[in-house]
Amino acid sequence: MSSNTNKTAIKNKEPLFHISKRKQMEWYQSWGVRILAIVLALVICAVITSLTTGLDPLSVYGTMFEGAFGTQRKIWILGKEVAILLCVSLALTPAFRMKFWNLGGEGQVLIGALVTAACMIYFKDLPQPVLIGVMLVTSLAAGAIWAGIPAFFKAKWDTNETLFTLMMNYVATQLVAYFVIVWEVPKGSGKVGIINQNDMQGWLPVVVNKYFLNILIIAIVTVAMHIYLKYSKHGYEISVVGESFSTARYVGIRVGRVILRTLLLSGAVCGLAGFLMVAGTDHTITTTLAGGRGFLGVMVAWLAHFNPGGMILSSFLLGFLERGASEISSMYQLNQSFGDILAGIILFFIIGSEFFINYKLSFRKKAGKEGIE
Repeated sequence: MSSNTNKTAIKNKEPLFHISKRKQMEWYQSWGVRILAIVLALVICAVITSLTTGLDPLSVYGTMFEGAFGTQRKIWILGKEVAILLCVSLALTPAFRMKFWNLGGEGQVLIGALVTAACMIYFKDLPQPVLIGVMLVTSLAAGAIWAGIPAFFKAKWDTNETLFTLMMNYVATQLVAYFVIVWEVPKGSGKVGIINQNDMQGWLPVVVNKYFLNILIIAIVTVAMHIYLKYSKHGYEISVVGESFSTARYVGIRVGRVILRTLLLSGAVCGLAGFLMVAGTDHTITTTLAGGRGFLGVMVAWLAHFNPGGMILSSFLLGFLERGASEISSMYQLNQSFGDILAGIILFFIIGSEFFINYKLSFRKKAGKEGIE
């Protein structure tokens, strides 16, 4: 009797379930979980759409597809959005692999865009090829320096890189806001307007259309980043430093140098994104030019497990949802937030599916015939 009572007491103290690391799934199993998550998300979105708007959910989904692929122009715009988001995600990846939490992508993109715009305004008398070369070099350098500042402090004094890089975003935003007022046309408008609209000095040449060159350059960067991370000595050092600073030092890797070098690369690629937006497509500068891509890039990188190939898919997914949400709002005259809610639900389920791919829930076993409840 006493034994059964003790067993019952022990059993009652056990949690209802516990979480444990799952063995690596086969690729088809993990993709099955992701597909199931998307199906469930679409069902939930359909219910919410029917209850709140009375619209046919299938028509709403068709509108999302139409917003992304309805015309050739929409397809090119989607490609451009996906490419820029992918570029920022690629920039953040080396730092994240090293477990340096660079949340400053937004500011690094803005700084790259700012110096590109400055070159277009102040050096417009240079020959076009020379001007574009100067814009490219200065944007890469500006982004690298902006990321290198918190990297230096991290390597030298082990400061908190998350807060440091986050605060650098606000500094970059205020710098852009200041120069927008300096360059505003006409005065008092609060806008820079299209830079060099008449002579197109500093604009990237149009190849096929104004989006193609951006997409091509970022495709090359994607391949180069994959090779760099997977096959180069620097990529190996990044992964070792990410595993353990102590281990890296033990095998002779100079951790501080790796941190600084990696963040210079990360910032330079963000600066490239700013250059491509100003010189390639937007031809202007605003405080909202980056459009939150510095933070969306974090999600893209995590969803793809820091794999450049996987980032293409996750960037495409986020780009599709963004374009689809915008189309829903304009087509049905709904608040922009409704489309964003549907996109957020789908993303929530996709991100949640990663938990079930990597972990499993083990529930408490029922009591046996000994009378344990």
